[in-house]
Amino acid sequence: MGEVEVPADAYYGASTQRAVLNFPISGQPFPRRFIRALGLIKKAAAQTNQELGLLSRRRARAITAAAQEVIDGKLDDQFPIDIYQTGSGTSTNTNANEVIASRAIEILGGERGSKAVHPNDHVNLGQSSNDVIPTAIQISCAVAIADELIPALRMLEKALEAKSKEFWPVVKTGRTHLQDATPIRLGQEFKGYAGQVEESIRRAEAAIEELAKVPLGGTAVGTGLNSHPHYARMTSARLAKATRIGIHETRNHFHAQATLDVLVAAHGALRTIATSLWKIGSDIRLMGSGPIAGLGELRLPETQPGSSIMPGKINPVIIESLTMVVARVFGNDVTVALCGQSGSLFELNVMMPVAGVTSLESITLLAASARNLTERCIEGLQATDRGPELVERSPMLATALNPIIGYDEAAKIAKESMRTGRSIRQLARTKGISEAQLNKVLDLAKMTKPGLEGPGGGG
Repeated sequence: MGEVEVPADAYYGASTQRAVLNFPISGQPFPRRFIRALGLIKKAAAQTNQELGLLSRRRARAITAAAQEVIDGKLDDQFPIDIYQTGSGTSTNTNANEVIASRAIEILGGERGSKAVHPNDHVNLGQSSNDVIPTAIQISCAVAIADELIPALRMLEKALEAKSKEFWPVVKTGRTHLQDATPIRLGQEFKGYAGQVEESIRRAEAAIEELAKVPLGGTAVGTGLNSHPHYARMTSARLAKATRIGIHETRNHFHAQATLDVLVAAHGALRTIATSLWKIGSDIRLMGSGPIAGLGELRLPETQPGSSIMPGKINPVIIESLTMVVARVFGNDVTVALCGQSGSLFELNVMMPVAGVTSLESITLLAASARNLTERCIEGLQATDRGPELVERSPMLATALNPIIGYDEAAKIAKESMRTGRSIRQLARTKGISEAQLNKVLDLAKMTKPGLEGPGGGG
């Protein structure tokens, strides 16, 4: 293709430089987690190829050492290619091959460019961009979920469980359709939030299982051409040991390389986790609204002044931050789905880079936001007296009078309560209902438990 000038101090070569020139799109290279995963693959591949007798011990050790430097982040500045590049990520795989080969030559005491370690013949032995890049995407996402997202969710779940116990004595008005419903404990609401996060952890773990089935070994089109029959199994075992994740060879290379179904499924779990966080954050924000003109049932931690003009105003900024993250994750989910749908053509998906980077962004944002929500919001929440005060005035308590005076009379009392502001208990006394009966049917704590006594259900 003719000559191209490469920086004198670069470990990469002409192919990488051409890609830098060809894709001046965003200025955003692949993130650290992806480059680390790429280094892990190259290291494990060299060790496997040596064990199989395909690579000399001397070259394999040099490649392993150079790949370890990639893993450790020592050569990150040698990966300059934009993520908006060739759809298979071939440019970045070539970039890795060139960098590792040049560094391995140095380790052996040679000069860069001597080809004593060849980027294709040695570093890329038994591999293709078409199986290496999706494997790197899946490994980096799986590790990010395990190392970042799940610990953050466990922290959030623990905090919500603690608040559930703290708030258990607080009985307040339940709400359906954003209208008053029968009583519920504030602790029960938080138990529900903790349950959502518990399920989110399960979904995150299921996403790791999806991602752990890697296409490594399929080479160009899934047939495994130029790859030893045992290479994929042995290399996957090394990757599993290095990451402490159950990485294993896919059972169907043709499906694994031709689609991004695994990534679409994994990001679907992230979308569901984001939806759960939105629900939790939105409920807490509403319960903390006010403090005078809103619900005011919760007091949110004061993190920063909320207005440049209104003194003393405090806004739910931590939750606002969370909801913007959720919006981004929803958008990312559309991107990943489109990459899976539109990029899967015959034997290869050709929208892999952006799908991988987008997924990593979603994981990182969700993890950081869940941790921030825990530390700067949940742990400092306080219950106010507003919930217990309002539940005593709730017209929905009239539901408990149905067995005594019937639905129609109970409805009249409810309407009168809303019109006059008098409590259900006060109005029921005027209907001749005894105090003993009222104490029995209007036992708020009892209404928060299962049982046949007390009020019926409602919409």
